[in-house]
Amino acid sequence: MDCDRAFRLLKLTRLPSGLQLVKASWLSACIRDQKLLSTAGYAVFVPRRYLENGELRKEQQVLGSEEIQPSADEGTMKPNTEAQVRDSLQQGLGTLGQQQLAEKASDDEDSEGEDASVTQEDLEALISGRYPVKSSEETSDSSSAVARPASKWVCAHSSNSKKDNHNQCITEKLEVLAKAYSVQGDKWRALGYSKAINALKSYHKPVTSYQEACKIPGIGKRMAEKILEILESGHLRKLDHISESVPVLELFSNVWGAGVKTAQMWYQQGFRTLDDIRTKATLTSQQAVGLKHYTDFLERMPREEAAEIEQTVRQAALAVKHGLVCVACGSYRRGKPTCGDVDVLITHPDGQSHRGVFTKLIDSLHKSGFLTDDLVSKEDNGEQKKYLGVCCLPGPAQRHRRLDIIVVPYSEFACALLYFTGSAHFNRSMRALAKTKGMSLSEHALTSAVVRGPGGVKVVSGHVLPTPTERDVFIQLGLPYREPSERDW
Repeated sequence: MDCDRAFRLLKLTRLPSGLQLVKASWLSACIRDQKLLSTAGYAVFVPRRYLENGELRKEQQVLGSEEIQPSADEGTMKPNTEAQVRDSLQQGLGTLGQQQLAEKASDDEDSEGEDASVTQEDLEALISGRYPVKSSEETSDSSSAVARPASKWVCAHSSNSKKDNHNQCITEKLEVLAKAYSVQGDKWRALGYSKAINALKSYHKPVTSYQEACKIPGIGKRMAEKILEILESGHLRKLDHISESVPVLELFSNVWGAGVKTAQMWYQQGFRTLDDIRTKATLTSQQAVGLKHYTDFLERMPREEAAEIEQTVRQAALAVKHGLVCVACGSYRRGKPTCGDVDVLITHPDGQSHRGVFTKLIDSLHKSGFLTDDLVSKEDNGEQKKYLGVCCLPGPAQRHRRLDIIVVPYSEFACALLYFTGSAHFNRSMRALAKTKGMSLSEHALTSAVVRGPGGVKVVSGHVLPTPTERDVFIQLGLPYREPSERDW
């Protein structure tokens, strides 16, 4: 990245005396050697205008062999290797904090992050769900996001374009690597692979060459090389070198309530099987429930079972209060043939009668034996109340299933319905698009005239826009309405 951009990310106008700006490859080398190394050869050239008193630092007078040389205008840095672009980018991202990192990732960078020229604006596309923009002129300034048409965003398109996967022989192998990176905590590569997988699933025909793969938005040169290897050999050699820890980490991370960090901690403690976890690990109450129903939670349920769970909740809710509206959201509402869990959203059209329903409904479902275990009970989220637990339909050989029940005021129903229907990628895309328009979208409301300060923190919360239906949210954002089945990104 150029020096101006680096200093904007660091929120500096001058490099404070006594500090040195180094490339992120220095940090990588320190981690590799497990000790603090000299910064010689890793210093980044800083123009005079960014130095206090305009004086050249001693370390800049003699540049190391890997030094980044200044250009003629002294304001642009050109990395010697493309890998340094990634390192510099990740270094700059570190200054933004984890919350912003969760909202930004590269669009033109390939999944390995080793062969791309990446700008800060490029970074916003992968997670936020904007389609790649290949023109460097269009991506040279992060402010250009505001001017981009809505068609550049995932939420403007139907997910039906990826219903027929013409490249399944490729994507199924890339999905193995994506999962491996995910359970190892490498979000950067995992997200990159997910982007490439989505691009291939949406492509209108089978990819037949390296050159064709490179032309698909979202696929870089390194990823195209992997695609070519699969096309030519039917295999990907990288799959032969997956760490032996990956299957164990995946096993552990499938325990409900145990994320990647917990799975890694268990592995580091020497645990290798679920029996090790049961007998030796210190578990939270949620993890204990997740372990007890491990097999049931992993098996996806057919739509018919999800519909029966929805109906059971609806009948119990109507017994508590007549006129309540109950809708199963998530993958069920998106029309998927199987579901991992069931999210039931409850409200009342009069805007008042939803109050007091939550506790009575949960108690009723407990007494009937339908709810068997609690995970998170009576979670308050403003006026919304959310229960996370486990249910089991009556009858022999029924499995325990994950169930979320959310009671919301009718004024928030449309935004909550949109949010809990998903997909997560579709939602991120809509929220990011709203942000470029000076708006804010959440499960509670769509607000306009939002003012954000440094780091994206809201300074002025704005005012709530009327959104009586989901369609109104799309209209306010200038998007074509997408049926739930079209949001399965």
